[in-house]
Amino acid sequence: MLYLLHEWQRTMLSPLNYWAEASARMFGDAGSALSLLPGAQRAAAGCELMYRLGKDYEKPEFNIHSVHAHGQEVAIVQQDALALPFCKLLRFKRFSDKPDVIDALKDDPVVLVVAPLSGHHATLLRDTVQTLLQNHKVYVTDWVDARMVPLEDGAFSLDDYVDYIEEFIRHIGARRLHVVSVCQPTVPVLAAVSLMAARGEDTPLSLTLMGGPIDTRESPTRVDDLATTRPLSWFRNQVIHEVPWQYPGAGRKVYPGFLQHAGFIAMNPSRHLMSHWDFYENLRRGDLDDADAHRKFYDEYNAVLDMPAEYYLDTIKVVFQEHRLPRGTWDVAGERVMPSAIGGTKLLTIEGELDDISGQGQTKAAHGLCTGIAKKDKKHITVKGAGHFGIFSGRRWREVVYPDVKKFIAKADTARAR
Repeated sequence: MLYLLHEWQRTMLSPLNYWAEASARMFGDAGSALSLLPGAQRAAAGCELMYRLGKDYEKPEFNIHSVHAHGQEVAIVQQDALALPFCKLLRFKRFSDKPDVIDALKDDPVVLVVAPLSGHHATLLRDTVQTLLQNHKVYVTDWVDARMVPLEDGAFSLDDYVDYIEEFIRHIGARRLHVVSVCQPTVPVLAAVSLMAARGEDTPLSLTLMGGPIDTRESPTRVDDLATTRPLSWFRNQVIHEVPWQYPGAGRKVYPGFLQHAGFIAMNPSRHLMSHWDFYENLRRGDLDDADAHRKFYDEYNAVLDMPAEYYLDTIKVVFQEHRLPRGTWDVAGERVMPSAIGGTKLLTIEGELDDISGQGQTKAAHGLCTGIAKKDKKHITVKGAGHFGIFSGRRWREVVYPDVKKFIAKADTARAR
């Protein structure tokens, strides 16, 4: 019923939202006579704030059309490399009309970026992808909103997530691949590579794990505390709901995006309140650059997706409550996950000093599990002054983190080429 009530509320408020959007334009557009009235800028600012607080935020586009690579501006074309019911494998293919640049692009390492399935869309990693494209061929996992997946496509569990990662690695080809995993997928990615290694399959040249919950017993955060202080039945009864009739996935049990968004806001309500107040003040003063930066951030932050209930509950149980990966008790489809089986893959772990989602030591724990990887092939980085998002997005990612990632991948690529 909660999902239905949410949709009913959204529908009932939509006329007010349209009015707020129209009013913001009438009072704020320089070509409108109403913009000349006393207090017009204040009215426009208030109406736009009201509009943005009530509007629906659709899935953003990556909008990566070109990057600077090998001394030239090269065109980018986004392609669907593989489509599965719950995820698309995207490829960002680079094009140039200069023969020497084409040859250089062909020699670049291949990177699979595994985006988190934890509420936001894969476009949250836009900066990560755009930066990597300067020196790499890039693939990205683009997870599908569960409310858009028909019931006949079946369930999607944490085991299925691991299976998807294996399929993507095989599709691209492990012998020439480097995997970069951000946040939540560090666990299923490490599991997928472990299972492939145990079977004797080819594994990626390198594995980069960034800010993920490999072992949440290390420096627990508020996110970890929430998952461990309530029984699994609480999550099943309180946050799992059925998709309403108007969506393709009608009847599917999910953790709705609007509930996840409420949780994101509840973690730092004062910060978001001040951000919106500053947005209003910037509009009122005519500071359009800062106002536009606010729009861009919240267009991404407020766009959320529904997660399949099976996958979400599995993650709570396996990763946060029972710690099966670090304890060595995790079985995927009857196979034991043994990170110690990984031998030919280099390992890089990255953590933010101020990360309040994945605490310090949680990602680094992978080093103690991957005993089959030689010490010289492992590296850990703690990024000073960085929070969770700072290790994969923004200036600190581009100027501090990426140079180390680039160097690590290049070294692993060269070593295998020998």
